[in-house]
Amino acid sequence: MKTSDWEHLPFFLALARAGSLRAAAELLNTSYGTVNRNISALEHSYGARLFQRSQRGFSLTEFGERLLPIVEEIEKSIGSARKRVEGMDKSEAGTIRFTLTPTLAYDVMAPIIGRFHAKYPGIDIDLSLNRNIESIPNNEADVSLRAAETVNDDVIAQKLFRLKLGVYASERYVHDHVARFSERGEGLNWIGYDEDADGSQGAHPFPLARNRHRVRDGFMRACLMEQHCGMSYMPTLTEQTFPTLCRVPGTGLFDGPWLWILLHSDLQKTVRVRRFVDFLRQELLSLNRAL
Repeated sequence: MKTSDWEHLPFFLALARAGSLRAAAELLNTSYGTVNRNISALEHSYGARLFQRSQRGFSLTEFGERLLPIVEEIEKSIGSARKRVEGMDKSEAGTIRFTLTPTLAYDVMAPIIGRFHAKYPGIDIDLSLNRNIESIPNNEADVSLRAAETVNDDVIAQKLFRLKLGVYASERYVHDHVARFSERGEGLNWIGYDEDADGSQGAHPFPLARNRHRVRDGFMRACLMEQHCGMSYMPTLTEQTFPTLCRVPGTGLFDGPWLWILLHSDLQKTVRVRRFVDFLRQELLSLNRAL
C-alpha cells in the first residue's frame, strides 16, 4: 500500500458504509466532490474499480469487498492506539466525544453540561445528537448515554436507573378527543415507535387506538404530540422539555428501558473522561430522585 493511499482510505470506508457520495460526504463533513476525487485517486492507484456505480448508489466490487475488512482492521488499530495514548492522559483538559439521543439532549442534558463547563473549564465536549448511537468500540465516540434494556457492546457500562414512561398528549388533544372515546381507545390516534408498532399495541393502554404515525426518534414523536396528532409514550425525565404536553388521564407509569453511561475501556482512567462520567452520573441520579 502506497503512503499516499492512507489519506484516501477514510473516504473509501465512508462510501462503503453510506452507499452514496452525498451521504459519505455528510459522514466526513466534507463535499461529495471531495469524496469522489479521493475514491477516483484510490482506484487509479490500485488499478482496479472498488465500487459499482448505479442509479441506486455505490456498491462494492469484488476487489472492494476484499479490501473492506483490511481497511476496517487498520481503522480499529489506529483507533486503539489513539485510545491507549489518551488513556495515559492525567490532565483535566482536552476533548470528550459524547453522544446521546435528541430526546435527552435539550432541557435534560444542556444544563448538566453547562454546570460541568463551569466546574471544568479546560474540558471541551464534542456533542453528537443521534438516535443511532455511535459505536464506542469502533472509536466513533468516547462516552455515550444510552437507553436500552441490555448492553452487549465491548464497553464499560454503568447502569443508572430504569426510565419511567407515561402516556402523553397535548392538552388540546386530551380535551377534544380523549374524554369522548372509550377507555380502550377506539377513535383515538396512537403515535408508534416503528414498523412493529401495530403488532405491539397491546403493550399500551389503548389497544383499539389507531396507529396513525410511526417515528423512531423520541424528540420528533413529542413534537407530533405537540401538534395534536395523537398520544404516545414519553419518559417522565423529559416532561420539562415539553411543557405543553400532559399525562393522559387514567393512565399510569410504565417501566421503560434502563439508562446507561457507556465509555471505552481504554479511557476509564483518563482524568477528563472520569471527571465527566462521574459528574454525569451524579447529576442524572439526582434528577431522577427529584421526579
